[in-house]
Amino acid sequence: MPGLHHLDPAGWARQIRAGDRRALARGLSLVENDQAAGERLLAELFPAAGHARMIGITGPPGAGKSTLASGLARLYRDRGERVAILAVDPTSAFSGGALLGDRIRMQEHWRDEGIYIRSMATRGALGGLAAATPRLADLLEAAGFERILIETVGVGQDEIEIARAADVTVLVLVPGLGDDIQTIKAGVMEIADVLVVNKADRGPERLEQELRAALTLDGRDDGWRPPIVRAIATTGQGLPALAEAVAARETALEQSQGREPSRRRQWRHRLDTMLADRVWRQLGAAHLASELDQMAAAIAAGRLNPYRDQVLDNFLRRFLPKP
Repeated sequence: MPGLHHLDPAGWARQIRAGDRRALARGLSLVENDQAAGERLLAELFPAAGHARMIGITGPPGAGKSTLASGLARLYRDRGERVAILAVDPTSAFSGGALLGDRIRMQEHWRDEGIYIRSMATRGALGGLAAATPRLADLLEAAGFERILIETVGVGQDEIEIARAADVTVLVLVPGLGDDIQTIKAGVMEIADVLVVNKADRGPERLEQELRAALTLDGRDDGWRPPIVRAIATTGQGLPALAEAVAARETALEQSQGREPSRRRQWRHRLDTMLADRVWRQLGAAHLASELDQMAAAIAAGRLNPYRDQVLDNFLRRFLPKP
């Protein structure tokens, strides 16, 4: 096969659809690192996307998200489904890449052609995901994966972007959090569809009691009451119950509204992000950054009043085309 960089987007897309894992790996790197070229590849693949089940797995560091994702992937594979795992890791200060990486996680799956694992760095993005995560999920969908597990970086209570990318969001907690449950409740508790008490051999009763109390206080607009599942991810205990809870949420969504409204909300959020990125690129990111640096210096020095001098209005009039 000729070098993949010589393939046109249509040819590259055919290789990915045919199951070429090298083409898939190179395609994911292209989409992650070169937005314009990646979009050309995604344009070829998009008609084959949109069918996978997206499951978000979030929670604080050390909760066992990776082990849980690995066990859940094995369970779905035993049922005959093709599974991809997108693991979002902290960014290395030296290389800019994922700090952990799939080379040292989930190694039990490396022989299985039906499981694909990809680590990606946040690269400064907030909310627990990387900016390119939804685009990589599109590519994996088009490659024929039926389940995509998205594991967030585990940053804390403001990690809510996963709810905009996944069909079902799983929040993983562990006994011993104590009063920290009040902090968690202020953020990710509101977006959780399923609650998992992992490492349940450590005495889960208090945490479960606090979770039930939190759920009683915080009713959801859609009427869904997130189930609480006990699990010990290292042994696989509780994973079938977790899969059943995820399936119940998927069924409830389909019966109430079908999948289209969920995907419509996801794309509405993505279009906002894509528009901002496109404007930034077309206007020239380096030039805009220089202009904004000068404006910031003028404001800090007291030469401009950002609230009175119509700073942003004047800025936009200079760079945006007139209607």
